[in-house]
Order: sequence, then C-alpha cells, then structure tokens
Amino acid sequence: MLRDVVLTLAVGAIAGSASAQTPSMAPVNDLPDPYRAILQWQHLPEGRVMGAAAGIDIDPDGRSVWVAERCGANSCKDSSLPMIMKFDPSGKLLRAFGTGALVTPHGIYVDRDGYVWVTDTGLDAVGRGGDVVVKFSPEGKVLMTLGTLGVAGMGPDTFTQPCDVVVAPSGEIFVSDGHSGQDAGATAAMSGRIIKFSKDGKFIKSWGRLGSGPGEFKNPHSLAFDSAGRLFVADRGNNRIQIFDQEGTYLTEWRQFSRPSGIYIRGDVIYVSDSESRVTNHPGGWKRGVRVGSAKTGEVKYFVPWLPEPYPDAPPGGMEGVAADAAGNIYGSNTYLREFFPAVPWGEIRKFVKE
Repeated sequence: MLRDVVLTLAVGAIAGSASAQTPSMAPVNDLPDPYRAILQWQHLPEGRVMGAAAGIDIDPDGRSVWVAERCGANSCKDSSLPMIMKFDPSGKLLRAFGTGALVTPHGIYVDRDGYVWVTDTGLDAVGRGGDVVVKFSPEGKVLMTLGTLGVAGMGPDTFTQPCDVVVAPSGEIFVSDGHSGQDAGATAAMSGRIIKFSKDGKFIKSWGRLGSGPGEFKNPHSLAFDSAGRLFVADRGNNRIQIFDQEGTYLTEWRQFSRPSGIYIRGDVIYVSDSESRVTNHPGGWKRGVRVGSAKTGEVKYFVPWLPEPYPDAPPGGMEGVAADAAGNIYGSNTYLREFFPAVPWGEIRKFVKE
C-alpha cells in the first residue's frame, strides 16, 4: 500500500499536478534499503584527516572515486595540502593534487575523457577568493578557468559562489551558481542561476534568478544529466528538483526526493542525497539519507538512511555529495559542522554496498 502511495506521488509530480507543487507532501522515508554501510571508507596517509567534502564523482573506469575536500578542515585558504583526491574501490588513495588552486572546493565532475572539473564557492567566511570553476587534467594540470578569480558577480565572466558543474556529451559546460541563496538573509543581489558555456569556455546564456517559482532557485546545489539530455537541478533551498532542457526551458519539478543536496544519475537510475532535513525547516518529518529511483518516471524505490551514525548525537551535517559506481554501490561525501561537535573529523566518505 505504501509503495502505491509513493508511486502515485511520483506520477503526480511528473505531470506537474498540484500535489507536486505542495512543499508539505508526505515524506518518502519508509522504503526498502538493500545496502550495507561502510563508515569512514577512505584511507588517508597517517596524520591526514578528511576535510569537509561536498563533491564526489566516479571515474570513467566506473570504479575509481574522485573527491573534492577542504584540506583537512572547511577551507583550503593558506593550506599546503592537496584537495582533489582519487581513490580505488577499497578506499586506497591513488592520487592527490590541487594545492593552492582553490579556496573552498565544492562540486566535482569527471567528464567522459577523464578531465576533472571543480567549483570553488569562495565563501566570504574565509575571505574573498575563489568564485571560479577549474578544469584539471587527470594528473592535476590546470587546463581552463571559468569566472574571474576572487571577483563575485552575476555577469558572463563572474560567479557568486558556484555550486556544481557538468559537461554535456556535446562538450557544452553547465554551471549552477548561488550557494548562499538558501540563507535566511538572502537578497536579490545573491545569485540563483544556471550558466551555459561552449566547450572552449565561451559564455552562451544563463537562466534563473533567486526565488521559488518555476525556473527560480534558492541554492542550485547539484547538477546531473539523464540519458535524454535533461538537466536535473537540486534546488535545495526550495526542497525540490527542477528539470530543464539544455536551452533552459523548464519542464517540471519533483519533490518526492526530499531536500536535495546531491544528484547523480547512472543508467537512468537517480540517486539523491538529503543532508539537511533533520536540522532545517523542511516540513513534515523527512529523514536524511539517499533516495534511489527512476530518472524516467520519478518513482522512488529505495531509501538509504544516513544511519548508523558513527558518533552519538551527530551534529548538523550529512551526505552532501552522492555518486554510484558501475556495480551500483553508492558513495556519499559528508560534511560535519565542527562548531557543534568538535570531536569528529571534518568529513567522511561513506560507501554503501548493494547486497
């Protein structure tokens, strides 16, 4: 019966029904969980701790895992540590690079040719910096920079806290901009938009603004394409996913995946991480974790909870980034808020093995 209710909600969302527009729809929590959690999956050199990590992706080999973390803390400002890491499926560190290239690495995307794209939100809390998207070779050489280093703005060559980046099969680049748009003090001067560039980094167009209507955003936190080329946007501050074509035409919104921090799509299976529901104003009893379903129909099939917690009374935080390898195993990148719970590491990579 519950599964039928969930499917009904999903189909209504796809059709753009009134129920899909209602933020207070019934929580989708009570679903099967066919995964086994491996806590603190990553293996780092002695003395090196995992920093806050919002971005995670899978290498084109379908097995290796890439992570953008914040130099053992919540910022790489003045750090001599590399922040872009590649792991094998067992959690062994294979490669690390990026020292000095970024201030606050956030989203990471590895394209079909193995190039590594990382966004730098350049948060004001650590001083003005970043606000760029950087393309690296698989070995760590900087190949391209989008935006103007250390300059915030909403023009064709500036960002205001870019969240994520994806590359279409055509080579065109899409960036989501406006991390602080969900903040209580958000103003019209803050960004909430998607920017499209040519494969050589030339501005093509942008769409969206700060707000809650169709095509508006309050922190477009993550991006992903499905097999049809539709662009999925995790509109976290509005507790929804918005779906567009590649010209920016609004298609629909889905709310059955809760408050989305991360979106990953492989073979039209969609993985959506919710890192905030326990500690934000998302109404109605939604739980943190990963909801797994169909990118074609919107049906939610599984809920993988953010439990067991590795520490009692865990603070605000959770799995922001999410990715899935070719075998269907899920990887989540976690950020903890140390001001609430200083005894835990800043970050963690958690692996969920499908059984």
